[in-house]
Amino acid sequence: MRHKINPFQKVKYNSIFKSVLLLLSGTMFGQKIEKPNIIFILTDDMAWTDLSCYGHPFNETPNIDKLAQNGIRFTNAYACCPVSSPSRAGFLTGKYPARLQLTNFLVGDKTDPKSPVLPAKWKPYLESQEVTIAEILKQQGYSTGQVGKWHLNSKGENEMAPWGQGFDYSRCIGRNSLDYYNYSIFMDSYNKEFVDSGKNYLTDKLTEYGLEFINQNKQKPFFLYLAYSAPHVYIVPRGDKLKKYFNKYNDTGEKYNPNYAAMIESVDDGVGAIIEKLKNEGLLENTIIVFTSDNGGVGLPELGPTPTILDPLRKWKGHMYEGGIRVPAIISWPGNIPQKTICDQYFSNIDYFPTFFDILNVKELPKNVDGKSILKVLKNPRDTTFDRGAIYWHYPHFSNQLGRPAGGMRLGDYKLVQSYETNKLELYNLKKDISETKDLSKKMKKKTQEMYSIFKSWQKEVNAQMPIPNPNYKK
Repeated sequence: MRHKINPFQKVKYNSIFKSVLLLLSGTMFGQKIEKPNIIFILTDDMAWTDLSCYGHPFNETPNIDKLAQNGIRFTNAYACCPVSSPSRAGFLTGKYPARLQLTNFLVGDKTDPKSPVLPAKWKPYLESQEVTIAEILKQQGYSTGQVGKWHLNSKGENEMAPWGQGFDYSRCIGRNSLDYYNYSIFMDSYNKEFVDSGKNYLTDKLTEYGLEFINQNKQKPFFLYLAYSAPHVYIVPRGDKLKKYFNKYNDTGEKYNPNYAAMIESVDDGVGAIIEKLKNEGLLENTIIVFTSDNGGVGLPELGPTPTILDPLRKWKGHMYEGGIRVPAIISWPGNIPQKTICDQYFSNIDYFPTFFDILNVKELPKNVDGKSILKVLKNPRDTTFDRGAIYWHYPHFSNQLGRPAGGMRLGDYKLVQSYETNKLELYNLKKDISETKDLSKKMKKKTQEMYSIFKSWQKEVNAQMPIPNPNYKK
């Protein structure tokens, strides 16, 4: 049952944030504070290997590559879930999906009658009582904008829509969200809708809205959550971008997907347009830009030909292995963090939430935030004293990409994976074995059990909902 709450229930948080805002306004330590703009660009199902700055030999992403040159490119960034909705909820709240009990993508209901378990019970929505990053930033004097994919509630539920979760400006993808030439956009409500009739390529339209938001809010600090739907299947590119990719199809040993490459190029064009707008408005030096993905890419034929190749990572979206959860992540903040830097520190996308508020010196956050600020890493990417500690994953479901119910954790160089069907444990040293080919669980029994004990304690602490025994299962 969904719990509808009084909107004033969030006031208990807001009063705290307002008091902190008073401390931050004006001056601090004798210096005028200039709050940075924040642009968080999220792609949908983009693999860790899909960008040329990450070594891809076929896809062309010059604008994103330049963003990486002007900031920090992370090699060990993770999504908190191998599928979309939980990952997005984790970013917006700083909490693990297991704690939110939003552990599957919004319409995920796949089962396997041959499995000993059924999927865990879960909530197919982000509860309105959860405090989002946008709500806190509004208390800090920010204009807040959401553009693109939301995927955290059903139509008609205004209190759980973007405009009910702290966003002043919202251009939320509505009908036919997987069709790049036949879709709709809800504009600040379900009552006002832009309907495309095959004229506006969806990725370009989202960029257009992002530019509009910046233009309307450039006189005050702003937060833009730009969530592209690309390169999620269906693989539908703009036709004028295809020729060069077909022409070089045989230039590499692998047969990369030209349509997928063209889709990524449209995202890259959007990133370039956003950066150019910031430059022209004199805003680039005071804007934090994050570019990342909600989960791993799709490495099997789903709704068409296979989109991408994730080597050297194991598996893809929907799986607990690295291909499902390791994502590209680039952070740029000119003049405030290093440029032309590659950082190997691991972290989760739930860590953006406390990091942004660490930058703003906001001390009071909502209860049970799981993320940990990585501001220390941003200031000095080579600082070896930062200890992120354990990060966790919990996916007690069957994915559309053949993933099975499983959980896992990373602590230092080691990663534990647990099958929720068989309770089998696997242990990998990611520093030596990024492809997860050598299971060390039998060779390192003590290490395996130590990590499993930590993992079980975490599951209990967040009240992780576990798969249910299948009453019809036959061995």
